[in-house]
Amino acid sequence: MKETCGNYLENQPQRHYGVTAPISLAPPREIDYIHTQKLIEAMKPFGVFEDEEELGRRIVVLSKLNNLVKEWIVEVAEKKNLPSSVSSRCGGKIFTFGSYRLGVHTKGADIDALCVAPRHVERSDFFQLFFEKLKLKDGIRNLRAVEDAYVPVIKFEFDGIEIDLVFARLAVPILSDNLDLRDNSHLGSLDIRCIRSLNGCRVTDEILHLVPDKENFRLTLRAIKLWAKRRGIYSNMLGFLGGVSWAMLVARTCQLYPNALASTLVHKFFLVFSRWEWPNPVLLKEPEESNLNLPAWDPRVNPSDRYHLMPIITPAYPQQNSTYNVSTSTRAVMVEEFKYGLVVTDEILQGKSDWSKLLEPSNFFQKYKHYIVLTASSSTEEHHLEWVGLVESKIRVLVGNMERNECIAIAQVNPQSFPGSKEKFKESDFVSVWFLGIIFKKAENAESVCVDLTYDIQSFTDTVYRQANNISLLKEGMKIEAAHVRKKQLHNYLPADVLQKRKKSMPDISQNIGGPVLRSTSADDGCLGRYRDVGVGTQSRALPSFSSVAKPSSSSSKEAERNAVSQNTTIYTNREKPLNVLQPLMSSQEPDSTVADNMAAPSPGTYSISKAVEPDVAPTTAHNHQQHLDGVASASVKNISVNKRGHAPALQDGFKRLKDVGTRSLGDTTLVPTSGTLRSQRLSSKELPDSSSPIPASGVRVVKNSIRLTLNR
Repeated sequence: MKETCGNYLENQPQRHYGVTAPISLAPPREIDYIHTQKLIEAMKPFGVFEDEEELGRRIVVLSKLNNLVKEWIVEVAEKKNLPSSVSSRCGGKIFTFGSYRLGVHTKGADIDALCVAPRHVERSDFFQLFFEKLKLKDGIRNLRAVEDAYVPVIKFEFDGIEIDLVFARLAVPILSDNLDLRDNSHLGSLDIRCIRSLNGCRVTDEILHLVPDKENFRLTLRAIKLWAKRRGIYSNMLGFLGGVSWAMLVARTCQLYPNALASTLVHKFFLVFSRWEWPNPVLLKEPEESNLNLPAWDPRVNPSDRYHLMPIITPAYPQQNSTYNVSTSTRAVMVEEFKYGLVVTDEILQGKSDWSKLLEPSNFFQKYKHYIVLTASSSTEEHHLEWVGLVESKIRVLVGNMERNECIAIAQVNPQSFPGSKEKFKESDFVSVWFLGIIFKKAENAESVCVDLTYDIQSFTDTVYRQANNISLLKEGMKIEAAHVRKKQLHNYLPADVLQKRKKSMPDISQNIGGPVLRSTSADDGCLGRYRDVGVGTQSRALPSFSSVAKPSSSSSKEAERNAVSQNTTIYTNREKPLNVLQPLMSSQEPDSTVADNMAAPSPGTYSISKAVEPDVAPTTAHNHQQHLDGVASASVKNISVNKRGHAPALQDGFKRLKDVGTRSLGDTTLVPTSGTLRSQRLSSKELPDSSSPIPASGVRVVKNSIRLTLNR
């Protein structure tokens, strides 16, 4: 069992990892091996461990791809009339990164790979000559190129295994087989696209280099990733954390407890990050300086970096924040999940529960009273795949819009999308549906308040249509529709097995808020208010209470450990000032479309590492934790700091009860263009222009209706 759960060498000299001293060097106990083996057994039913046969297939496919790259590089050298002595040994190599390189990939997962070529190979050669070579290769399917993406990539399936292949060209004539990409000297004279492509491999290799025990790290990361997916907080695109961010949080936990096994590390993960003082950054190593002068995350130099809400900084130069998409709502959701995970793992390690409880899915559709139903529809399957990808990538814009609405306390999107029901969406053949849970604030100092979501949703749909037009994606039949519904009306959109009420694993925060009740504002009982964009012809889990954890106990041993850690967690680099991220101050200025515009910049002095303190948490149970959260959730939500957009004026005093407000037309239409030409295999992904730029006009009409709701105090 000990061999399975990890290695511990009792007399081995302890190496120092990370930017602070470890919290504990305690060796694992016999019970820790037992808990870790039980954790492994609990994860097996979810397919997180790949069998030897599938692993062998991946190795074979990567070997074939590596040989194909070397052949192609030789062909390019010959085409450019390089001497045979150079072309025969110029080299070229495939590197992997992401979950496969970390050793935590699951069954059926794709492989992130990097093609590294010598200087005579241009990027255009990769996206033209190599693309054509892949077309002719047996076993290659679903080949497509995204050349204008932030990190340009060729996507394809090779013998049934999905591969995302990026490209980097190094400024050397010959590549050696023992090439080490962690060497910063390779970044010299490279364009920014090559640096971004190299960054994936450099970050992954650096993470593995910075953890004390790779096997314990991998097993812990598998558990945390599975937990995050089950709880609906695994999605960088939608404002939660992606794979590399979870990996860095687990790596930091391993640094703080270098001798611990996976079962202990999972518990310590929740212990550390339920008390982390965001927005202080998580760092795995001291930030590097270089004379390359590449743009790197540094709030002392870059004012925009001061407004990141949950910074987790990549360890490879140039350092970047991997969590720039995190919003106020998504951070609040994740922090509460950390707190609840701590309660559950406390029970598990005390023998009061088992690991299956930690891996229970959250019950998103029981947690809120109010939801926004967002649908994307199209007329063909091919168009639908493209349309869904674009809409999903912009949902965080809608979440941000709602967070800035004065009447909304929390807006959470469920990362899982669902197919639209045939009964509900008869006009469109292909429909995908997302759900956003909404908590409205109480109406204070007024008998009633009109909540108008029209601007929030219209701004989002305009953003989607604008980008679709910019990249020539917009086709006849592509539509977006948003509707407000109550919890009891979700059966109109979801099958019964999805809505089946499970045993509650977290309290219902919509009850804790004590907000006003909304009445139907639409003739259609299935939709309280509707906002519809009609006319261009086209495509998650639970929320806990937002509150503080149980009050700390007065345990003398934990207090001693806490004090010891506090004295060793302020970091100084080779610069004169300590690294310190200051909590942004609130601004009195008018809110805009970014968090940065909603906060006043602190003075650009320093930034500090959050203290990795092991908190003193009073013994509690999940049941007691829920009762505690019920009592303080309302106060906690009020403390969420974002500038809000003003709501509509108070209605007349005669509104003592809820009023029905019908769907009102905005009285104007916006014309959105269509594209008559089909997209080629070479897709593009351009950045949006200024959001104030108008949507280009054409003959297709988009009708804008409103969602307006009346809330009583």
